[in-house]
Amino acid sequence: MLDTLRSIVQEVSAATDLGDALEVVVTRIRNAMRTEVSSVYLFNSEAKRYLLMATKGLNQDAVGKVSLASSQGLVGLVGSREELINTEDAPAHPRYFYLSETGEEKYHSFLGVPIIHHRRLMGVLVVQQQERRKFDESEEAFLVTMSAQLAGVIAHAEATGNIAAAAKATETPKEARFSGAPGAPGVAIGKAVVIYPAADLNSVPDKLAEDIAVEIERFETALIAVRRDIRTVGQKLSNELRPEEMALFDVYLNMLDDNALGAEVIIIIRQGDWAPGALRKVVQKYVGHFEQMDDAYLRERATDIRDLGSRILAYLQESEGLGQVAEYHENTILVSEELTPAMLGEIPTDKLKGLVSVQGSSNSHVAILARAMGIPTVMGVVDVPYAQLDGLELVVDGYRGRIYSQPSDQLREQYQNIYLEEQALNKNLECLRDEPAITQDGYRIPLWVNTGLITDALRSRERGAEGVGLYRTEVPFMMKDRFPSEKEQTAIYRQQLETFAPNPVTM
Repeated sequence: MLDTLRSIVQEVSAATDLGDALEVVVTRIRNAMRTEVSSVYLFNSEAKRYLLMATKGLNQDAVGKVSLASSQGLVGLVGSREELINTEDAPAHPRYFYLSETGEEKYHSFLGVPIIHHRRLMGVLVVQQQERRKFDESEEAFLVTMSAQLAGVIAHAEATGNIAAAAKATETPKEARFSGAPGAPGVAIGKAVVIYPAADLNSVPDKLAEDIAVEIERFETALIAVRRDIRTVGQKLSNELRPEEMALFDVYLNMLDDNALGAEVIIIIRQGDWAPGALRKVVQKYVGHFEQMDDAYLRERATDIRDLGSRILAYLQESEGLGQVAEYHENTILVSEELTPAMLGEIPTDKLKGLVSVQGSSNSHVAILARAMGIPTVMGVVDVPYAQLDGLELVVDGYRGRIYSQPSDQLREQYQNIYLEEQALNKNLECLRDEPAITQDGYRIPLWVNTGLITDALRSRERGAEGVGLYRTEVPFMMKDRFPSEKEQTAIYRQQLETFAPNPVTM
């Protein structure tokens, strides 16, 4: 079942929109569980109704038309309880509600699980069979796991405007709170600037090359242009970052090396594909590989691959200016579906006050850079309708992983006070930085830290840390695109030891 789950998740991730994703889910679930019906009902919180959005087994004419009130049927019961219901004879259940349009009267076995994201009900996932039987525990576990995966997809569709029930684009959003994951600590108040990918790889069709030599030349020209852009971005941030963090841009450049991604694209062009199609195939292959990795840090590298692919495609389509912003506000909160390190270099650092990304986590390269630069950041805010935030005032709470749009005067004042208190606290703590940590009853407590990058070590030392409780040796490895040589490792470890000498460092 695990391989099947991974396969379905990969297909769902590759879907171009919510409709395609739901079709993949209901089709693959029905096949994997060998049921006769698989359906998804989405919950409209305003209308308090469940709308049949996708099905395999029920009447297709009912999709998008048939709905249930929140108190109706077994679907409504699953949603109200927010727990699964497994019954061998649905028509005999006291909460059964017959929908003639769906043609479900012949099905007896029913298993329904709630689709919940961040404690918010998104819908109900259902499988049905004619045979009277209880679904076993492994089937329950499989459907619960699929509902968890589907919850993120639906929430992301709301965030990107693919669900009509999401806030209407013509309305001005009122104060609202959205939750994600803390990316970099701190508080920021400013005006949102939404940026979009330079081009959409998923929309590129398959097409034969009219002239293979011309397509290769087009691709190589685009590759050179993107390399130039990445170098420029790195140079812009060189004063803000230490060499260890600047290595991230070397990783980008090495991905674009003639012997890496570029070489594979050219091989496919030589086989007859036009350049954009060949690029799409290679990028999607690598994105799929990274997204299936168990390690959270390595999974996030799919973001870097997608970003590079989008930038190359923009030059192939001669649309490199798409999605870029001509002017930034003095207090810019940069918002995007998927922020990347390259995007940070495209905005003057003195104007950048906060970052918000619909996708990503604290392991994302952009979050690592944000922490190094001291920019409050929230990652993985999948339920925010980010396209509607442009120009709105935002509060970014990098401590709790929250953002607030259109804050009230009271909320704004509250966070302004937090910001001022932060500044005052930091100033007061500087006076105590070099004092020993001693309890009121005279017990001496050593203040040690966990580190991974030299930036962590230097920042910790500056703030009074007396040693390293755990130096995570894997972090410098992950920052590079290859295995560090013995000489490089020696230099990295020496830096850590020298920074804290003569205090202890546990490696």
